[in-house]
Amino acid sequence: MTGAPARTLLLWCPDWPVLAAEIVDGVPATGPVAVLHANRVVACSERARAEGVRRGLRKREAQGRCPQLTVVEYDLGRDARAFEPVVAAVEELVAGVEVVRPGACAVAARGPGRYLGGEEAAAERIIEHVAQSCLVESQVGIADGVFAAGLAARAGRVVAPGGTPEFLAGLPVEALGQSALADLLRRLGVRTLGDFAALPAGDVLARFGFDGALAHRLAGGRDHRPLAVRQPPADLTVTAEQDEPIDRVDAAAFVARALAEQLHERLAGHGLACTRLGIEAVTEHGQELHRVWRHDGLLTAAAIADRVRWQLDGWLSGSNGRAGARPSRPTAGIIRLRLIPDGVIAQAGLQAGLWGETGEERERAHRALSRVQGILGPEAVVTAVLGGGRSPADQVRLVPWGDERLPARPDAPPWPGRLPAPAPAVVLPSPLAATVHDAAGEPVVISARLVVSAPPARLVVGTGQPAEIVGWAGPWPVDERWWAPVEARRRARFQVSLADGAALLLAVEAGQWLVEAIYD
Repeated sequence: MTGAPARTLLLWCPDWPVLAAEIVDGVPATGPVAVLHANRVVACSERARAEGVRRGLRKREAQGRCPQLTVVEYDLGRDARAFEPVVAAVEELVAGVEVVRPGACAVAARGPGRYLGGEEAAAERIIEHVAQSCLVESQVGIADGVFAAGLAARAGRVVAPGGTPEFLAGLPVEALGQSALADLLRRLGVRTLGDFAALPAGDVLARFGFDGALAHRLAGGRDHRPLAVRQPPADLTVTAEQDEPIDRVDAAAFVARALAEQLHERLAGHGLACTRLGIEAVTEHGQELHRVWRHDGLLTAAAIADRVRWQLDGWLSGSNGRAGARPSRPTAGIIRLRLIPDGVIAQAGLQAGLWGETGEERERAHRALSRVQGILGPEAVVTAVLGGGRSPADQVRLVPWGDERLPARPDAPPWPGRLPAPAPAVVLPSPLAATVHDAAGEPVVISARLVVSAPPARLVVGTGQPAEIVGWAGPWPVDERWWAPVEARRRARFQVSLADGAALLLAVEAGQWLVEAIYD
């Protein structure tokens, strides 16, 4: 590559993982705080550093140096979410921002330097604007290339044009951010970036490989990586203002359909589709209503209109679609309705089968089920989602068709007491009372230590006829929520097979036998 690296302005927020924990989780950054990843400190607050905590320390050693240390687990998603307002604040002054990582963003220095009165004036203006808009302290560095600008930001320096190699020459090799390479270079007697940059490029490539050759270019101030500028998100929200307040469901549904068509057209214009829809309404008295609808797939214009109509029906009629308490109606009619595409993805049509039939059938079924929902309501069509839990009833959650298919409980934990495969075919909505006797006709009981008094021999379900038990397995004990007396449950489960070929899942709780499920 030829040509000098572009002048780059980089904004850096010190200790960003600590600040993100304060912004998102409320952890006070003014106290001793350490963010850990893989049991090692990756960031710490100024107060923690004063107590001797440093990056790279293990958790136990960091807590030994600072017993009052608050430990926070590293969360890249949290850091990115908290940094978005900072990036938006920078975009209010300059265009073409690249997010280097959460806590650092870069922009070409030429534009801001020209219309903000010079590079130093631009740096001061951006720092001040971020502080006022986000209440976040930051530092700015300007140099030739992103790498040098990042190091300059840590010192709050503006490196003169052409002076980047001299600025980098005195820095230690650890500034490359590659611990293994830095350790090897030090053992070879190479201690600064200037020493490393002075080595022949061909020898560096032969000895250290491609990654070493790239680090060699950076050490010499030859960073030619162009900025990958971020495109500010388009404003996709649609709003309908009403001259007359809407207090009837049919009138609200008419407005909702027109607004849904407008939103769908705007999304299609950007090649996007909605997967999560935010619905906001403001009443004549200023009451604000908000709800988010999730969807496992792409929301069409009709699907958007249906969900808006369902939500407005729930608000205006005070109905939640279930028996029981009814939510209160708004204090007045709706004068403003807003649809917010909270989750969008690139619009890619449904993939058909090799001869077209698979996709067509799926699309036809989707339209039919959505039509039933539009007539009867969202909970008229449900599908099962498997998840974690110990009993078969706990592992299944029914969700409305099209909603996000998330299990009620994660399947990752080992779930002690969980039944082995296979799963039962039918889970009874209400367990049936039963009695179990041994061969002598005595009731079978389970002790506190899970000792079975005798092998089960006969089963009677309700008032039915006795059935002979020819095989059984168990018990599988479950002791749930023992810390909450009202919700605590302690039971043991058995699998039994009967002489007529049936197989049942039994449970005994507080001395009572129950039939929970039936195996196929």
